[in-house]
Amino acid sequence: MKRFLHLYIAIGCGLLLFAAWPVSPFTFLLFVSWIPLLWLESKVENRKKFFGLTYITMLVWNVATTWWIWNASAPGAVGAFLANSFLMCLPWLGFKIAKKWLGDTAGYISLIAFWMCFEYIHLQDWGLSWPWLTLGNGFATHPEWVQWYEYTGTSGGTLWILLSNILLFCYFNEYRKNKRSRKYFVLMFAWLLALAAPNILNNIKNGNKSSIIENENIVIVQPNIDPYEKVSELTGSFEAQLQKLISTTEKEADENTALIIWPETALYTASRLDEQNLQQNYFLNPLWGMLKKYPNASLFTGIESFRMFDKATKYSEEYDGLHYESYNGSAILDSSGAKSFYHKSMLVPGVETLPWFLKFIDKWFAKFGGTTAGYARQSERTVLESKGGYKIAPSICYESIYGEYMSKYVRNGANLICIITNDGWWKNTPGHKQHMNYARLRAIETRRWVARSANTGISCFIDEYGNVINPQPYNTAAAIKLNVPVNGSITFFVKYGDILSKIMIALSIILLGWTITLKIRDKFFKKKQAE
Repeated sequence: MKRFLHLYIAIGCGLLLFAAWPVSPFTFLLFVSWIPLLWLESKVENRKKFFGLTYITMLVWNVATTWWIWNASAPGAVGAFLANSFLMCLPWLGFKIAKKWLGDTAGYISLIAFWMCFEYIHLQDWGLSWPWLTLGNGFATHPEWVQWYEYTGTSGGTLWILLSNILLFCYFNEYRKNKRSRKYFVLMFAWLLALAAPNILNNIKNGNKSSIIENENIVIVQPNIDPYEKVSELTGSFEAQLQKLISTTEKEADENTALIIWPETALYTASRLDEQNLQQNYFLNPLWGMLKKYPNASLFTGIESFRMFDKATKYSEEYDGLHYESYNGSAILDSSGAKSFYHKSMLVPGVETLPWFLKFIDKWFAKFGGTTAGYARQSERTVLESKGGYKIAPSICYESIYGEYMSKYVRNGANLICIITNDGWWKNTPGHKQHMNYARLRAIETRRWVARSANTGISCFIDEYGNVINPQPYNTAAAIKLNVPVNGSITFFVKYGDILSKIMIALSIILLGWTITLKIRDKFFKKKQAE
């Protein structure tokens, strides 16, 4: 038992993080979940051994929390588990080194700075971005705890968790060494203050007021079409799938409907749809017929599409001398035709994009309808305008887990966040529940309502405080309707972005520079002594 104590503690730390993660009811464990790893760092001198133990912790956490990725892609899941676990170890290795050279206080500060720096980088579009386990996401099922995300975003939650764990560990460590010393009481007070301070922020109201758009409603459609069968075309023809979308819509749509929302890839054919000739496409005639019944409505829908170009572009492919771009996109349509398009920007690693050094595994993902070398993306955060005054911040698939990214739409004038997704790739697992709950954090950060259309569920409305309204169960065909208010005010987070993370990046650079300087000085001093 003693021989494997460190291993058991590393595994236990990973399981503790898993036990605290959405949709578990034990969220409070986040405030103590890192203590076992902090204890290991204090006991294990050898850096390689500590790195190995840290890797075990991160691997257990990743596998236990996101095992459902396996349902979409076995090789993709293995790659995600191994790569993400490795990347998560780097801040801890940096902390181990910095603590040796800078001392305990600066060392623990470096852990906070390095980890938050890592999370911020992982939230950028760098080819292997997978920020699902951003620590601040851990409060997604308790929006009442984090109403202050409108100031800090999820980085505030990450800071809260790390600070709590470090202070509590130091508190116990001080008691073990010196019993109830003065420092013991200072640490106890600091920990209690760290836990309580965010609740004070929760009571600071920003004065934002939402207004109802009179006599207008939004209809969200959940058609419940199996994505695997859709890609392999086993559910029947495109016409049959389109008819299911239309018939489900008409259960709730009326003359006051201003916006209809269909999920990701709702309009999907094996050859994709030509954006420049949608109205000439014979198979879409039923769609135009439906929209003519609701002349006051716009349809926001997912679409697998392409566009032709006279010459090569950054993302274009060539076929028989012709240049074209392929998109996992969305469109605003009404009875007069296509009004605007948005092309997904944050592509899913593996299925939709890969860094250049991993292009050799393209074929592993082909069966999921991905075109990892060919999906084009959109760089600007364009707001899509529908009839009735709704200005949409579009989010396709898992783009909604990127907080600062989504806030840019609101900065550009969006008054409604529309999430269209197809979480059925993961089947009925915690994955789709986690994804829906993360959307609650976007509502708080931006103080915008969220309308979420998920092909197989969970479709719902989310108010500006993160409360979920009329969620539809998984594996159910349904349509829901609501008069949704709009809010034109701008939160601190929307206006200034993720300031906390940017401060931590600057602090990381200072701490790294300080550590390297001391190492060089020590090496130079020893060399002088040897001479």
